[in-house]
Amino acid sequence: MPIRASIFLFCLVRITMAQLLAQEEKEKTTALKDLLSRIDLDELMKKDEPPLNFPETLDGFELAFNEHGQLRHIHTGEPFVFNYKEDLHRWNQKRYEALGEIITKYVYELLENDCNLKKEILPVDSTVDEPKSFIYMSEDALTNPEKIMVLIQGSGVVRAGQWARRLIINEDLNSGTQIPFINRAKEEGYGVIVLNPNENSLEVEKVPDSAKKPSPDASDEPAEKRERKEERENKKKKDFYEKYRNPQKEREMEHIPIRENSTPEEHTLYVWDHFISKSLAKNIFIVAHSYGGLSFVNLMIQREAEVKNRIRAVAMTDSVHNVWHQEANKSIRDWLREHCCNWVSSPEPLDTLVDPMLNDCPRVSAGKQPHMHHKLHFASFTLYSLVTKSIFRKKVSNPA
Repeated sequence: MPIRASIFLFCLVRITMAQLLAQEEKEKTTALKDLLSRIDLDELMKKDEPPLNFPETLDGFELAFNEHGQLRHIHTGEPFVFNYKEDLHRWNQKRYEALGEIITKYVYELLENDCNLKKEILPVDSTVDEPKSFIYMSEDALTNPEKIMVLIQGSGVVRAGQWARRLIINEDLNSGTQIPFINRAKEEGYGVIVLNPNENSLEVEKVPDSAKKPSPDASDEPAEKRERKEERENKKKKDFYEKYRNPQKEREMEHIPIRENSTPEEHTLYVWDHFISKSLAKNIFIVAHSYGGLSFVNLMIQREAEVKNRIRAVAMTDSVHNVWHQEANKSIRDWLREHCCNWVSSPEPLDTLVDPMLNDCPRVSAGKQPHMHHKLHFASFTLYSLVTKSIFRKKVSNPA
């Protein structure tokens, strides 16, 4: 009996201690919640994140491109650092985007000053006030009697003359821009047209819609008064969330579409109708990356006879086109198999045939390049040489 009593007493003590510990934890949790409720989250997060004000020039970032086309810090010679401020990913991303806009303008200057390309405004009949886009062309793009090359980039933030912003910033200009393609094409006697398929709209600050404000005459109506109160409450909750997520409220923007160029597909079709098809060149060649391949297939669906008559070869790189989803007919699929080649990311040696998932055009390996993780090694000089020598010259000497 004494042993049983001891065991019972021991269990009772353990249960009592557990209850006391649970009560203590509950009190601590309550105290912590009370403390957090007293903290001004807005002020706390504003202190953590610096203002979203960034330089507007490379000099302001203390960066410059060296003789190898690499972006480096002008004092230390170090590459660009994305995590400039630790644990502030949003701020670092905004800083990176601001630098990207400067890079875009810098590449435009290179196209105009170093590559001697001229800017053509779109639409060709645009008025002074409407949103506009543009492309770049060599002086002989429309008058070269023999051959022209057309470059179509992929989707995203990249603009005319760029393959990949990340490669420009982290590697060099030769890896991330179309400049090596343009220079080599001009050396070999091609006219050049550089498309700008992602410049689809004009971004402007959104003006509040005064029409949505309740009229003073309706303020006495109970139902509308309740609705307005609910709207205020919902807005208050939304604003609190937005401030918690984005403590520095950004300007609300809207996009005004560019006429007949509001999508990459529209843009490609428009440039074909108003520029490429008007060229005197007997042979037209296309280099299309990623979504650019899809835009080209769409162009062919819309202008099949013209494309077959004018284009001699198409070099695609990691193209995302799909002839079945895009509803390309059999004659188009046959033409693609004969006149196109798609270089894709692969561990196989350069130009090795890769089993296609879709039997639309030959798929070959782009080879083991140093930037495999970017899947954008297509911009290498080796690939360009391969394209111009193996496909382009063959098609010129034996036009379809």
